[in-house]
Amino acid sequence: MSVNQQAHTGPPYGQPQPGYQGYQQPAYGGQPLPGVPQSPYGAYNGPMPGYQQPVPPQGYFPSLGFPSKGCPVSLNSDTSLAPNFIGSLRAPPTSEAPPPASGVSLPSGHLAYSQFGQGDVQNGIPTSAAQMQRPPASQPFPPGSAPSPIRQTSAFQQYGPTTAGVQQLSNHMAGMTISSAAAAAPPPAGLGYGPPTSVPPVSGSFSAAGSGHYTPYTATQGPPPTSVSQDLPLAQPPFPGQPMPAQRLPAPAPGFPPPPSSYPPTTVASRPPAMPGPPLPGQTVAGPPAAQPNHVSSPPPPSAMAGPHSGPPMRGLHGPPPPTHPAQPGYQMQQNGSFGQMRGPQPNYGGGYPGTPHYGTQPGPPPPPKRLDPDSIPSPQLNELPPQQKPRHRIDPDAIPSPIQVIEDDRSNRGSEPFVTGVRGQVPPLVTTNFLVKDQGNASPRYIRCTSYNIPCTSDMAKQSQVPLAAVIKPLAALPPEETLPYLVDHGESGPVRCNRCKAYMCPFMQFIEGGRRFQCCFCSCVTEVPPHYFQHLDHTGKRVDFYDRPELSLGSYEFLATVDYCKNNKFPSPPAFIFMIDVSYNAVKSGLVRLICEELKSLLDYLPREGNMEESAIRVGFVTYNKVLHFYNVKSSLAQPQMMVVSDVADMFVPLLDGFLVNVNESRTVIASLLDQIPEMFADTRETETVFAPVIQAGLEALKAAECAGKLFIFHTSLPIAEAPGKLKNRDDKKLINTDKEKTLFQPQTSFYNNLAKDCVAQGCCVDLFLFPNQYLDVATLGVVTFQTGGSIYKYAYFQLETDQDRFLNDLRRDVQKEVGFDAVMRVRTSTGIRATDFFGAFYMSNTTDVEMAGLDCDKTITVEFKHDDKLSEDSGALLQCALLYTSCAGQRRLRIHNLSLNCCTQLADLYRNCETDTLINYLAKYAYRGVLSSPVKAVRDALISQCAQILACYRKNCASPSSAGQLILPECMKLLPVYLNCVLKSDVLQPGPEVTTDDRAYIRQLVTSMDVAETNVFFYPRLLPLTKADVDSDSLPAAIRNSEERLSKGDIYLLENGLNIFVWVGVNVQQGLIQNLFGVSSFSQISNTLSTLPVLENAFSKKVRSIVSMLQMQRSRYMKLIIVKQEDKLEMLFKHFLVEDKSLSGGASYVDFLCHMHKEIRQLLS
Repeated sequence: MSVNQQAHTGPPYGQPQPGYQGYQQPAYGGQPLPGVPQSPYGAYNGPMPGYQQPVPPQGYFPSLGFPSKGCPVSLNSDTSLAPNFIGSLRAPPTSEAPPPASGVSLPSGHLAYSQFGQGDVQNGIPTSAAQMQRPPASQPFPPGSAPSPIRQTSAFQQYGPTTAGVQQLSNHMAGMTISSAAAAAPPPAGLGYGPPTSVPPVSGSFSAAGSGHYTPYTATQGPPPTSVSQDLPLAQPPFPGQPMPAQRLPAPAPGFPPPPSSYPPTTVASRPPAMPGPPLPGQTVAGPPAAQPNHVSSPPPPSAMAGPHSGPPMRGLHGPPPPTHPAQPGYQMQQNGSFGQMRGPQPNYGGGYPGTPHYGTQPGPPPPPKRLDPDSIPSPQLNELPPQQKPRHRIDPDAIPSPIQVIEDDRSNRGSEPFVTGVRGQVPPLVTTNFLVKDQGNASPRYIRCTSYNIPCTSDMAKQSQVPLAAVIKPLAALPPEETLPYLVDHGESGPVRCNRCKAYMCPFMQFIEGGRRFQCCFCSCVTEVPPHYFQHLDHTGKRVDFYDRPELSLGSYEFLATVDYCKNNKFPSPPAFIFMIDVSYNAVKSGLVRLICEELKSLLDYLPREGNMEESAIRVGFVTYNKVLHFYNVKSSLAQPQMMVVSDVADMFVPLLDGFLVNVNESRTVIASLLDQIPEMFADTRETETVFAPVIQAGLEALKAAECAGKLFIFHTSLPIAEAPGKLKNRDDKKLINTDKEKTLFQPQTSFYNNLAKDCVAQGCCVDLFLFPNQYLDVATLGVVTFQTGGSIYKYAYFQLETDQDRFLNDLRRDVQKEVGFDAVMRVRTSTGIRATDFFGAFYMSNTTDVEMAGLDCDKTITVEFKHDDKLSEDSGALLQCALLYTSCAGQRRLRIHNLSLNCCTQLADLYRNCETDTLINYLAKYAYRGVLSSPVKAVRDALISQCAQILACYRKNCASPSSAGQLILPECMKLLPVYLNCVLKSDVLQPGPEVTTDDRAYIRQLVTSMDVAETNVFFYPRLLPLTKADVDSDSLPAAIRNSEERLSKGDIYLLENGLNIFVWVGVNVQQGLIQNLFGVSSFSQISNTLSTLPVLENAFSKKVRSIVSMLQMQRSRYMKLIIVKQEDKLEMLFKHFLVEDKSLSGGASYVDFLCHMHKEIRQLLS
């Protein structure tokens, strides 16, 4: 078949294969497709130790090789943009993909699976290499000794001459190669993502561009772009320090089982089904509401990946060995009929399903490959294929970019040295890498991360590339203990020194002139007099002699004490207050929730946030209970017993008492304790089921107004507020609206009442945190409006049950009450001439186009800011951002926190593509899409995302990649994970819900993601999957993460998957009895209870290790993750498989492989 020939297209997904009636076939004839998950940690991209690099074949661009891992890459000419070849497309891969090297830990939230099933060709790093221990990320460094820039940069170099390690050749069977360089000029804006109408978008039946084989890629550290070409292994150098976009390919249509090399033709009966398959389309999956994951009432099971179906038998099960093919000189035969370097066994990969033959003991390094004529590569013998198997070849999942490898590579390259921020435009290590930051003039990446650290000089260039220019800012981010908190600078009554014209604050980039008497603003170039008290002489280099004594002149982040001019009504604020507002309706009392909250508050009130070295917190507290009416409590310290006052006129809310409502905890301790004991008793026999909601917020707001302070309301609420009152809601849940133009109304509030209420709350500095405990539809889209616009947090515990959800709720509540928070906050982002902030995403309110207002801003919240050009930029001066946050601390002190960041500017697109950060890009794109669903049909939002990413990659391919055949998919090195991560966003519950995902779940997730930071979106979209049975019980390290695909799971192992909201522990049916006894304290698989919410505390090394891993992951996340035990073949497994994001999903989401093919097709259309 010629490269441009139309590939045979299969029937749409989900259609039964001829001959296997009644089964929904998994992507390839019953074998689940491995996908490339977005993993929290990068994959291993290094060269394979012990393998010599093959000599470049003829017609191979010398610039396309990759430097091997050891040598530093030099940044030289455009060679760095040469495509990385991902490898050739291959015939159907063996059932399991190789695992990441040991020591690779998955990014949090990424699924890890045991990489190898039995019977896999284990391609990858040989064991010896894999055992390398990653040095601890936070290695101490002597204070004051910044690592020399030279040492540091070597780790960052993105491109360099590459070693010859890649072969490019096209298999006559494959219509497409994936290379790692990218594409062409942006296509017309509306280019959509439509496969032929007869085939749903997920289908793998794409034309030639989309079919083909991928060879396995082994990435060596180096800069070239990744390219997948036919049938050859390729060395794929990642940019050190840059995430490689992982791509998800649409899975080939089920109608085409892979060639027999992976599935020997055997009778269907000879293959015992390993697990019950997923329900047929239209069938529902039953499951108790109780075992639902955190925040997802019940995510749809991943499609068709539920397990082998009775379709063509699985490779190697009871069948004849794979057909042999004439081997090409220099190549060892590969198991699935393609030829390429065999990779050595990879550590940390469990065996596949028992029954498949082992191919793990392949001979060592092959001789250098010979040049091959593309047409001479034999395909699997056509005469041995059943008729419907002939036309289709399956891409090897190991031949496409792996998030696990990218993450692990970045860890090993950049985790050992501190990241010193003194150099402009440095790309930081990935969020999944544990590193130390030394502030030398630019803000730490913990505070600000950008989509690109080298931005185009002109708007035309920015439009051509379509790469969004955005910064994800987390102004109050918590720092690890080894890093210093921002210094607080007090300039006295005159306040901070600012530019006269643009009002930018003094920072390291301001230029002092005229002997130090004036300074020129780095943002607007205006010259301002230096106030006499701030004057200081300059040294011979033009720097002030007190440069190192002043944080605002030498550091990227610092705080100023604000003067009275920065306060409301020109008077200093009072300390904030916390008001606890408890729903005491029938549901809340009956479930035990009211008693639980009251018990917890007794001790929790001793842990209110306090300023630095203060003896006690300055925060005052108040209490309200409510159902259809509100009950206020007087807990004045002079009272012997608390007093209750009832307000039944909810239409005109007022606070019936001033003195005694907000009190100091220590002074009123006994009265408060008495009240918390009495509340559960007072309402124990209530029969009131109806609740109000808006009047509760109004009551809290009025109380804060009367006390003239800012504060936070903690509202614990259980049901849709249908009682007669302002803000009353009706049940408008309607699943029939999904996939219609009216679907957007499900995300919009029912009424504008709550928007107006939110505006009043922001004006007062009244932040609302909402804890929801619904047993049915609650209208999160409406109830969450005030929380969202005031900068608050929503927590949702569907079908709350004391025994299973108590831990999660109490941990969330403790952290929410104790965490650092700023009140009455206003943030403004200033930029140097040439760009300006045009768009903002997050939990806040805006009354004008520049000021982001938040009643409260905590240490977990981010604000994402998009920038657009309004003039030309210059390469010499670069571009500057300054984020200034004005807020009231928890002690009532008014402060300004300043973060500064300098970026490079470029006139060459290659420089832009070399300095992007895919994780940040995905964070921005997800937030952009999740806002889009408020105003556009979900399908239009999905199509726009695909179109934009195709344009980004096409522009790279056209302008930066070396010329190569159109059949190659060439991805920029630092964006090679863009397709896999983008596919995860497209398949998320907001954009592509399965039948079990509720409207409330979607609204909840939409709000949650909108204020997530980059590390949280990374693990949320590409969960972290760890093989627990591979954990070393004697070390503190995590087991190496594996990719998020069912193919990586072995029946004999136990895996942990975390996505930031839930932790699943998946137990295979063949796990050894001893392991089950050690972990669960029961003697057999059948006795494991899937209702456990915590692992039993057992005195053995394995139990201790697993519990320490779980608690370590819990500590890393901003929310307490619910633990869910999943037994293989159990009904909960559908839920678990929903998070195996490299596989096809039941809701119609494409597998990674299929999506990569689809993206390639889109890119080719743009280029032609």
